[in-house]
Amino acid sequence: MATHTLDTPGQAALMANAIRALAMDAVQQANSGHPGAPMGMADMAVALWGRHLKHNPGHPQWVDRDRFVLSNGHASMILYALLHLTAYDLAVSELRNFRQLHSKTPGHPEHGITPGVETTTGPLGQGIANAVGMALSEKLLGAHFNRPGHAVVDHRTYVFLGDGCLMEGISHEACALAGAWKLNKLIALYDDNGISIDGKVAPWFIDNTPERFRAYGWNVIADVNGQSADAVDAAITSAHASDKPTLICCKTTIGMGSPNRAGTAKAHGEALGADEIKLTREALGWTSEPFVIPEDCYSLWDARSRGLAQETAWVKAFEAYGKAFPELAAEYARRTDSELPAGWAQAAVDAAVAAHVKGENVASRKASQLALEAFTKVLPELLGGSADLTGSNLTNTSSTPPLRFDAATGAANDGRHINYGVREFGMAAVMNGIALHGGFIPYGGTFLTFSDYSRNAIRMAALMKLRVVHVFTHDSIGLGEDGPTHQSIEHAASLRLIPGLDVWRPCDTAETVVAWACAIESTTRPSALLLSRQNLPYAPKRSLDEIAKGAYVLAEPSEVGLRKKTQAVIIATGSEVQLALHAQQALAGRGIAVRVVSMPSTSVFDRQSAAYKTSVLPHGVPRIAVEMGVSDGWWKYGCAAVVGIDTYGESAPAPVLFKHFGFTPENVVATVRKVLGK
Repeated sequence: MATHTLDTPGQAALMANAIRALAMDAVQQANSGHPGAPMGMADMAVALWGRHLKHNPGHPQWVDRDRFVLSNGHASMILYALLHLTAYDLAVSELRNFRQLHSKTPGHPEHGITPGVETTTGPLGQGIANAVGMALSEKLLGAHFNRPGHAVVDHRTYVFLGDGCLMEGISHEACALAGAWKLNKLIALYDDNGISIDGKVAPWFIDNTPERFRAYGWNVIADVNGQSADAVDAAITSAHASDKPTLICCKTTIGMGSPNRAGTAKAHGEALGADEIKLTREALGWTSEPFVIPEDCYSLWDARSRGLAQETAWVKAFEAYGKAFPELAAEYARRTDSELPAGWAQAAVDAAVAAHVKGENVASRKASQLALEAFTKVLPELLGGSADLTGSNLTNTSSTPPLRFDAATGAANDGRHINYGVREFGMAAVMNGIALHGGFIPYGGTFLTFSDYSRNAIRMAALMKLRVVHVFTHDSIGLGEDGPTHQSIEHAASLRLIPGLDVWRPCDTAETVVAWACAIESTTRPSALLLSRQNLPYAPKRSLDEIAKGAYVLAEPSEVGLRKKTQAVIIATGSEVQLALHAQQALAGRGIAVRVVSMPSTSVFDRQSAAYKTSVLPHGVPRIAVEMGVSDGWWKYGCAAVVGIDTYGESAPAPVLFKHFGFTPENVVATVRKVLGK
């Protein structure tokens, strides 16, 4: 429902000019930034934030607030200005410190840094994709929890986006999904100013954007005067009545108000300059000093009382809902608070023990599905998917039927498995939006080699500390005949380079279950599970307790008949653990005592205490790493040698490739003997 402020045309202009003034002042002070887009979108902001957006500056995390995403994140000063003006905890001193070290106003909006910022944006196109995930979450939570007369999940997702977002291919992936999912509470406002860094976009951006979005199944409101708050207001009101997601195409002028920079690329990514700011103030009739906002303007923008009233009304409605449906209310609160259910810990232990006792010899992708079978039964918030590889990634379970939407009404069924189509990047960014919204733990699958398509969204998940789980199958040259285009060589190493991402490469069912449990419990780190296509023998273990530490001693020399001091340590991951165990036995036959360490997660192991790490990898004992991937990342463990692959793969059956590239017990034995000089 719209929440109009009864402002006059003069008041609307004052509100918009406050944004323009703060934007040009902050960028000038920093001598860095993008003033043009905030100045051009200021009237759009008056219409949305002043008249429609449901939010409470006093409680930025209120669960039923509308979500606002600034997809064109370079225009960050419009968001910082809005947060300051509407009375979030963002003092004018923070605007003065725009783009400075440790300020709450970084160059691009960052989730978790600035109150009221819903997602980190800057890499263009990902913001709109995040918004699609947020809108999907709202729709699915509403379908599950709302009851007649009790719409406790009822909010919208709004987006500002620009030409750059629409040029990035991810916008196609995500917006096509939004149309297919009939996300009618998603409203995107397009800042159609026709300018990018290189100048007028007309020579290289000739898309018919309205028709493109109509083809996706969107409602499109074209040719809206973006310099009129009233026109944008009317378009938003119209969008509320649509049964489809809506794109509002707002014609704007970048750098609006600047006599010499408006409508030019010079307004895009650099300060206007003191002289031009003086002229702009005169043109706008803005007489206040830099960073000074008139009190009557603050009064017009202040959203605290309205936001408090909106949240208070929702709290009362939720209390009534709780009395009528106490179990549903408790479940909704648990999920939106990101709390796992009481029986979760025991379910995780039971699943790990069952995998250990059963000791199945299966591909780790199948072991992943077995883990999911157990976990999706006890965690209704697990929301899975695959980029058109469900039968290969095995991300579906008996508890997660396919998600579908009624063609006539748009209503969602009870499905919990998403067919993303061949859209790896879109899937990853949508999952980020799902995690940001709350209420679900998203996971999605594709081949490991296609993690390259998803990489920037994975990086953004790590930057934002989101609980997102990537299921990457077909993790090595074990893929065989599909050849080097599909065989992952550098991907495990490259993912391990992303700070804040936990990468798991389990060797069997027990390690896979533990990896899944750790990923689910990891509330501040995304996880990537790297899984095999080929079957893997179960590796017997003395204990399951240390798997969650990222690396552990799997087999001592004594377990293969030697009572000698350890002479070397073989570190292995995934399918190569079996190579290490076979090599250990062969070396024992030669009287060489070797310890085998399974290291399913290097990042988790690296966070352990120095004492634990030394207990696994003792000082003074030569180390040899074995992994079907590039060798570079293993030297940090002080390895004397690495059995790896520093070229691309080949097309051939997997056993042939293993022998060709030296992934055999014989070669591992020879490598250890060479290191030891024996």
